[in-house]
Amino acid sequence: MQKIITKKFVIPISVLGLVGMLVAYSVVLAGTTATVTATVTVQNISLSVADGSAAYGVLGSNTTKSTCTSELNDAQTVTNDGNVAENFNIEGQNSANWTLAATAGSDQYVQKFATSTCSTFSGGTALTTSYATAATNVAASATSTLNLQINTPNPSTIFTQQNVDVGLQAVAF
Repeated sequence: MQKIITKKFVIPISVLGLVGMLVAYSVVLAGTTATVTATVTVQNISLSVADGSAAYGVLGSNTTKSTCTSELNDAQTVTNDGNVAENFNIEGQNSANWTLAATAGSDQYVQKFATSTCSTFSGGTALTTSYATAATNVAASATSTLNLQINTPNPSTIFTQQNVDVGLQAVAF
């Protein structure tokens, strides 16, 4: 009788032993886990201008006036409101009756810009109706100075106020 009981228990115990070894083997092969913390911030390209206005007033034909300190004393401050370095671009525009040009002519005016502070306007870059680079690699929250100069037409056949706005654009550096 002892032989029968031994055979009845030997096989199930052997099977349980094999299963136990397989479980132990699986546990030994199991690796640990870890997490990679990943973050992202969406790029924001933005600028603002303070005070955003230049009133040249009433001027004669073929006359210049600037925002420098000895004239209007109204330099503009362009701020990078984005979260990455930016380039600032600038463009002029034709008014309702005047054409933006490289030199003053009949109903053609010139508008220039400079990105430095100035007592009197000197040099500068003539605006066109296409964007040109005004400042490069302006850090987030940093500013750039913008001075403007207008040269009225020579001669002008229009004697009403003209809007000679300047457009600014921020692009990623």
